[in-house]
Amino acid sequence: KPGEQKHSKEPSSLQCMHLAVVACGDRLEETLIMLKSAVLFSNRRLCFHIFAEDSLKPEFEKKLKEWPSSYTKKFEYNIYPITFSVGNAQEWKKLFKPCAAQRLFLPVILKDVDSLLYVDTDVLFLRPIDDIWHILKEFNSTQLAAMAPEHEIPKIGWYSRFARHPYYGTTGINSGVMLMNLTRIRNTQFKNSMIPSGLTWEEMLYPLYQKYKNYITWGDQDLLNIIFYFNPAECLYVFPCQWNYRPDHCMYGSNCKGAEEEGVSILHGNRGVYHDDKQPTFKALYEVIRDFPFEDNLFQSLYYPLQSKFLDTVHTLCGRIPQVFLKQIEKTMKKVYENRVIVYLGANHRY
Repeated sequence: KPGEQKHSKEPSSLQCMHLAVVACGDRLEETLIMLKSAVLFSNRRLCFHIFAEDSLKPEFEKKLKEWPSSYTKKFEYNIYPITFSVGNAQEWKKLFKPCAAQRLFLPVILKDVDSLLYVDTDVLFLRPIDDIWHILKEFNSTQLAAMAPEHEIPKIGWYSRFARHPYYGTTGINSGVMLMNLTRIRNTQFKNSMIPSGLTWEEMLYPLYQKYKNYITWGDQDLLNIIFYFNPAECLYVFPCQWNYRPDHCMYGSNCKGAEEEGVSILHGNRGVYHDDKQPTFKALYEVIRDFPFEDNLFQSLYYPLQSKFLDTVHTLCGRIPQVFLKQIEKTMKKVYENRVIVYLGANHRY
């Protein structure tokens, strides 16, 4: 209408916090529990990018449609096939765990996505993704990715003891939680060990793999360590261990100071600890989030069962520090309820 001001609507992809995961083999349930933990606590809308084998696609669609509408309205999702844009696809598929190398190709495949949080399937969010998403604003002008150290103590770290290839810093980095500015990754010329001049991310991947394939143990994570060894301070933001808390941080004694002070923000249950009895504290968290009925009371049906399960783990090294696991999730749930009360009072306020 004449005189009416027009408002350009921001594209959905810009409003979203983008979360990517790669699921193959028997990782369907783990992936769904990870996505559930993301949806339970996050504030802003989420865009899920799920890379999966063709056989898993209908299962993902079926399960996600079963979630209540109060939660499905908080996210949108796309499911992609497993593809590799350069090199030999069969070689990439066999690198470390099935399909794990797919994460290396996210900047190439998701060309319309500016920034992204990648996580392994065995990750659980104990606070809103919004909080780690804010770290993107802490990047300086050249940093293009953020990861946590593989270990805090060099003398018991894997890379510092056994690696036969270059790696980042004194203990290497862990790629299970990886925050990325994809635009910067696509536009950067990376220093490397193959030619004097820089190479783009896509140009570098396969030659790098060919050069080091006989020396790497942890597949794509090792390749990322090699890349950031040659491009350290200018390209990588290192976030503290509470954003990627693994059994190694407590099974040899507590060695993640950030988690002791602030609580665990993101739990990474590698070593298969959600599915055996070696680390019952990790398994307890996984089972409680898995079994939580979406629209139940968070304290009654999630927090209190968790406290109860933790009582059975006090005989373990990780179980001796329950406050490390509970502090952040309790804080997050309190915020969820505060927000709901504010919304409720606002809706019922009468002038």
